[in-house]
Amino acid sequence: MEKREEEQYHKLLYYTLSLSDKAFIHQHAVDAFAAQTANENTKSIAITFSLVGLYLYLEKNYTGREVQQAHTEMAKNKKQWPTFTLPKHRGDITISDVLSVPPGLERDTMINKWCSSVWLAYKECRQMVIELVLVELGVAK
Repeated sequence: MEKREEEQYHKLLYYTLSLSDKAFIHQHAVDAFAAQTANENTKSIAITFSLVGLYLYLEKNYTGREVQQAHTEMAKNKKQWPTFTLPKHRGDITISDVLSVPPGLERDTMINKWCSSVWLAYKECRQMVIELVLVELGVAK
């Protein structure tokens, strides 16, 4: 991760954690960033959990807190996590775009758009994520 990107990530984390919101939007930002910046050295658990988080948020309407609880449940099953093919393009919205809008509702909306953009970039992995969520969490389509 580049220094500028790391600084932006910390700035966004500071923002999302300072919200102390019930929905815990922080988790969605963490998942979007992890999926968007993953590379061949990223641990499979990080990619798996971020994709599961994006799926649960965007397609199952989980709050960040509920996604966090799902991650905790999955972590109880120590196992070899799947390897996902990383798409070359990871979405049209980046952390820079998120930080370029004012804090508050505009930025929170942009975090949602960012998550959607990253999740769409991983569309080839969607079915694999759905099957994993069904097995690990019992969440049906």
